[in-house]
Amino acid sequence: MKLINIGFGNMVSASRLVAIVSPESAPIKRVIQNAKEKNMLIDATYGRRTRAVLITDSEHVILSPLQPETVANRLGNLDYDEDEGEEEDE
Repeated sequence: MKLINIGFGNMVSASRLVAIVSPESAPIKRVIQNAKEKNMLIDATYGRRTRAVLITDSEHVILSPLQPETVANRLGNLDYDEDEGEEEDE
């Protein structure tokens, strides 16, 4: 199981992520509000501004203080590290 840092030492399982989006649009704001009402919202911002919204396969919504590009790059770096590991085993 690969974990990615989403800010302030908080980690999320990379295999469970479905989407990483910006919180600016009205539909995403509704997704956040609906998750809050269903107790499926995880706020990992520590009071900072929400810059990325992570949606998981279990319909949990996670708020992160990092830019979506930063989270995506960290996820991409995990994929790159896995590819390197496979080459070493061969």
